[in-house]
Amino acid sequence: MPGPDRESPTRPVAPEPPTGATTARTRTVRSRVTGVLRSTFADTTPLRTPAYRRLWTAGIVTVIGAQLSVVAVPIQIYELTGSSAYVGLTGLFGLVPLVVFGLWGGAIADAVDRRVMLLFTGSGIALTSLALWVASATDLGNVWLVLVLFAVQSAMLAMNQPTRSAVIPRLIPAEQLPAANALNMTVVQVGAVLGPLLAGVLIPVIGLSTLYLLDAVALLATLWATWRLPPLPSSAQSTGGGRQKVGLRAVADGFRYVGMHRILLVSFLVDVIAMGFGMPRVVFPEMAATTFGGTAEGGIQQGLLFAAIPLGMVAGGVLSGWLQRVQRQGVAVVVAVCVWGGGIVVFGLTGSLFLAVLALAVAGAGDLVSSVYRSSMLQTVATDEMRGRMQGVFIVVVAGGPRLADLWHGPSAAVIGPGLTATLGGVVVIVGTLVCVAKFPECLRYRAPVTNSSPG
Repeated sequence: MPGPDRESPTRPVAPEPPTGATTARTRTVRSRVTGVLRSTFADTTPLRTPAYRRLWTAGIVTVIGAQLSVVAVPIQIYELTGSSAYVGLTGLFGLVPLVVFGLWGGAIADAVDRRVMLLFTGSGIALTSLALWVASATDLGNVWLVLVLFAVQSAMLAMNQPTRSAVIPRLIPAEQLPAANALNMTVVQVGAVLGPLLAGVLIPVIGLSTLYLLDAVALLATLWATWRLPPLPSSAQSTGGGRQKVGLRAVADGFRYVGMHRILLVSFLVDVIAMGFGMPRVVFPEMAATTFGGTAEGGIQQGLLFAAIPLGMVAGGVLSGWLQRVQRQGVAVVVAVCVWGGGIVVFGLTGSLFLAVLALAVAGAGDLVSSVYRSSMLQTVATDEMRGRMQGVFIVVVAGGPRLADLWHGPSAAVIGPGLTATLGGVVVIVGTLVCVAKFPECLRYRAPVTNSSPG
């Protein structure tokens, strides 16, 4: 039987926190989560500047479009000739204009309105893509016409890229340069991954020649963003000075400027060491076939090896939020280059495809960090009237280093094997970098400037 009714003991009820206290606690938690995300993922602060945001957004389309032509040119040449020797000529027809017009274009960028320079060179790139489309879609094309058009386009690119990099410090404050460079390089590497994949899918559907047309159309995005830029006159034009000469003397002045600023000299030397000794792309096909169970004709092994470094750079760019907080950028460059070299060492030693791809990806992330800080150091240390020439030297070094690696990796792999060649290159990168900074300790002492000034 149930017992007599009893009153239940009254439990004290905790008073509800005031609405204001709950809101404050929620804001605190939200702020902490936001802080963690900002410190982890890429810093998008530069995108708040409309001019930079338009350039960066347009670059997403343009970079992928450019990769379509990068894939199309060697395929078209092989279709025309059936010879890999002719395909190899793209290295010569691309490198020579890159060196000559990269240096000369940097001097021009220091003497003229950079907005006008970007419009001229961007239009030239688009027109050569249209010419390649016509040559490919009709019977007018032959291998030498394709190579000449490719060389002209390489020259336009060589003048466009240093000008574009020299513009960035005029658009955003100096303290945002690492973030902006990380965003730019991430887009470039995304294009390096997606562009070839997209080309492989599109060629059977729309044909090879249409890739050039898509590249030209994609360039309209960047031309529009450039048109929206404010006038960007040279320092001499801004101060009412006379017309600057852009001959060999101006180029030589750029090299003398590098010699006078050791931090710039070290940044170039470190990159030559990293890429000239450490880039192992020449041994990828042989290692894919002999070490990782693939075939010499291609396959997933080769695809993974070639994609690993750019994928690592993309990952490094996405998770680059912490880069903005590092003041000792010189030390960061040294550490990042050693990470690159260490990744290449592991790649050469391992017989596991998974570890090889992981090591290359880690190396790629290190390369991105190094590139971000070296670009930021250059844009900060170089005065505005020299930025074009410094960016020209930068482009030549960045493009020339891997080709130096190609020259010695191949013969060395034939003698001592591809894995040992890659490992040896990685060791030389680490040792050479440490020797370089020991000789030039200015690199280790370099700190990013702390400023809230507007770009100038």
